[in-house]
Amino acid sequence: IILLIHCILLDTLRQLELKSSFSMQAKMPPCDFSPGKYESYPYERMLKIRKQNLSPSLVTYYKKPLLLHQGHMQWLFDYEGRRYLDLFAGVVTVSVGHCHPKVTATAQKQLGRLWHTTNLYMHPSIQEYVEKLAALLPNPLKVIYLTNSGSEANDLAMFMARLYTRNFDLICFRGGYHGGSPYTLGLTCIGSYKHGVASGFGCQSTMLPDVFRGPWGGSHCRDSLVQTIRKCSCSQGCCEANDQYIEQFKDTLSTCVPKAIAGFIAEPIQGVNGVIQYPKRFLKEAFQLVRDRGGVCIADEVQTGFGRTGSHFWGFQTHGVVPDIVTMAKGIGNGFPMAAVVTTPEIANSLAQNLHFNTFGGNPMACVVGAAVLDAIAEDGLQKNSKEVGTYMLLEFAKLRDKFEIIGDVRGKGLMIGIEMVKNKDSCEPLPAEEMSQIWEDCKDMGVLMGRGGIYNQTFRVKPPMCITKQDAAFAVEVFHAALMRHLERTAAS
Repeated sequence: IILLIHCILLDTLRQLELKSSFSMQAKMPPCDFSPGKYESYPYERMLKIRKQNLSPSLVTYYKKPLLLHQGHMQWLFDYEGRRYLDLFAGVVTVSVGHCHPKVTATAQKQLGRLWHTTNLYMHPSIQEYVEKLAALLPNPLKVIYLTNSGSEANDLAMFMARLYTRNFDLICFRGGYHGGSPYTLGLTCIGSYKHGVASGFGCQSTMLPDVFRGPWGGSHCRDSLVQTIRKCSCSQGCCEANDQYIEQFKDTLSTCVPKAIAGFIAEPIQGVNGVIQYPKRFLKEAFQLVRDRGGVCIADEVQTGFGRTGSHFWGFQTHGVVPDIVTMAKGIGNGFPMAAVVTTPEIANSLAQNLHFNTFGGNPMACVVGAAVLDAIAEDGLQKNSKEVGTYMLLEFAKLRDKFEIIGDVRGKGLMIGIEMVKNKDSCEPLPAEEMSQIWEDCKDMGVLMGRGGIYNQTFRVKPPMCITKQDAAFAVEVFHAALMRHLERTAAS
């Protein structure tokens, strides 16, 4: 009994210490932009129309779904004029900022010139854009096929891999997300996206080398300033976890696929699954094993590309590899629907044996928007900003991990950060959905929008527009801190 009382007193003192070091009312940074007046339907009518006329598969975030009206750089405004700091960027899609002035002006100019013409004709913007994009990729990745979405891009990458190798089987990671089309669902290995129909023939998943939740890994394994709290016996330049996960990869090659395969696809950092990072050498060794089997290696840069990791422009560069095919979408157009597949001349030629056509891929609007996005990244120094502000956020969130028992892991690189929530650090069981949602709702009510991810929806995803400032980041951390304090109060009261 005395020991129990002692523990309760220590916990109470710890909570008081946390409260005394923190103001519960975080002050939102100033913004010199004023949104226009909302002039569309009332909120209740909007909600009714959504329920009646939009597919029920289109779920909404939050108990009271947000009705957003306008955006400006890192900020969003709802129909009542309330301002939110956007830490989710339209599911990691708004790269340079909502309604970025340069991108907006470029799009408006093109709207008055030429919206669309078949890409069977030449128009200036497609040639100008692909030259600019190709210059950002290493040799021999110089041939570009433009599409409209990440799912389309990964569909085409799968198709190219099979055509080129004349093999069929593809390997992917469990926990990976590569699209929701019937073809790509075979590569998407998150149960909530699966449907009870046949899809994705010839796709074989392998163990995810997750150094936090997986069977191996610890405090020296991943390419991040913040490592797991779980210890490991690895030494400098030698990762035992990597060796174990590579053995599992070899086992998949030996037991689940033919001797010759079409390829392997991976996100350099898993996005939807909650910013999962692999051991540092894993992709390099896995790529070699795949090429030994006649397969090609595909890097899915839909979320990691365009400078978001800070240290490099492409996520695959952080692993010291050059893929055979790269797919990209989301941030490529800052919200405009466009995507691309980049590959070698040899692999691209396999698609030219017969006709393959995309009506809207590479249309004039998409190409000028894509070019303006590349200009904005360079001119605004957004890759550097991703590194500096992302490093600051990552380290600040790590401080909260050390204070709160329910934060199991903080990880990431640049402005791609995951905060995995647990019941406690000993068990690492995912925090119950109701408690996750309460913290999430509190952040929204204080003006910060965050994403959710992970197999158990247990990870907060922080992936803001890359124009976010250090002041904004400090506000976001402060709000998250306040939400965690409120969670402690609810837990104590119950």
